[in-house]
Amino acid sequence: MASFIIEGGHKLCGEIRPQGAKNEALQIICATLLTSEEVVVRNVPDILDVNNLIQLLRDMGVRVSKEGMNTYHFQASDVDLDYLQSEAFLKTCASLRGSVMLAGPLVTRFGRAVISKPGGDKIGRRRLDTHFIGIQKLGANFNYNTGRHAYEIEAERLRGTYMLLDEASVTGTANLIMAAVLAEGRTVIYNAACEPYVQQLCHLLNRMGAKIQGIASNLLTIDGVEALHGAEHTILPDMIEVGSFIGMAAMTRSELTIKDVSYPDLGIIPESFRRLGIRLEQRGDDIHVPAQEHYRIESFMDGSIMTIADAPWPGLTPDLLSVMLVVATQAQGSVLIHQKMFESRLFFVDKLIDMGAQIILCDPHRAVVIGHDHGFRLRGGNMTSPDIRAGIALLIAALSADGISRIHNIEQIDRGYQDIEQRLNAIGARITRI
Repeated sequence: MASFIIEGGHKLCGEIRPQGAKNEALQIICATLLTSEEVVVRNVPDILDVNNLIQLLRDMGVRVSKEGMNTYHFQASDVDLDYLQSEAFLKTCASLRGSVMLAGPLVTRFGRAVISKPGGDKIGRRRLDTHFIGIQKLGANFNYNTGRHAYEIEAERLRGTYMLLDEASVTGTANLIMAAVLAEGRTVIYNAACEPYVQQLCHLLNRMGAKIQGIASNLLTIDGVEALHGAEHTILPDMIEVGSFIGMAAMTRSELTIKDVSYPDLGIIPESFRRLGIRLEQRGDDIHVPAQEHYRIESFMDGSIMTIADAPWPGLTPDLLSVMLVVATQAQGSVLIHQKMFESRLFFVDKLIDMGAQIILCDPHRAVVIGHDHGFRLRGGNMTSPDIRAGIALLIAALSADGISRIHNIEQIDRGYQDIEQRLNAIGARITRI
């Protein structure tokens, strides 16, 4: 198990560029299974979750080649469907949350799929009902093999239908879109997730010959086609990394420019940081964060305490609440962080409390943060990263802390952040991997 040793208290300075979006990359890579022709994907992040999914496709018989640093060519012309029955396939799926999005492409193109219960972050209950109920409505039959702990899915030909999703699940919506593009007839998906990453998936599929209408809304209409062809696609910058860098600049009182952020696709994220009192300047497609000795949390118009909560897009993504929580520990004022979507994502705050943060964990979903206004610096600590987003929040805390911190289980951070210590050390951080 690898660890980071962080020497806190050093200011950052310069420019940093976000990697390609992890969540979009997982969807796009699964979509390459929908055609026998070549699909070229650019700006693919070099992170564990993405690399593991790419290797899984290789093991399935997909021809994968890499061009330069972050461009991949995929051609799924000779998929080994027998490999789906192997223990090696099921073991990989069990360790990779994104593998659930293989179900839609496999069943719609090949008529069958096998998916083990996927892994991922330990952040509470993350049910798969939206995926499976939707694919069933398209005409697939499901069987749960208790001996192998795997879902076996079969369908001669999926058929379009109307469905109202019980939740606006991002991966669920992506899975159903991919299943519907080759289904017979028209599929209407209401209460669909409409995150930029889902929009990107739809744009790629349309370039491949799909017929998807309503992109960027929660009502998608998909007319099935007989086959898709090859295409090219460039992945957006990772909005979660952009937010993480904003938080790092604020916590370390640093001047930082975040390059090529695709500002229109950030939605409410910049304004959410401004509510914490952080000054941001949009410079073309860059974000400049000036050095601030103090930042003051806003109150609501009636004077009540600010509440920052996650919500489906265009609301605030839940992946940034951990970052915003740690940033609030050094603000002026107080804020209620309300994590609605996952019931265990706030449990890392005990580590921040050990570092000297003033946080009241009200319940699994809510925490009140009372800011120190940099009057008291956090103390270096010995911590373990429980998931990707908590891991980066702890790293931000350690960068601003007084003394040496150690973060263990940094493989969790590696799952979502590419060469993070090298990129941060280049702008003034002092992080050592052991």
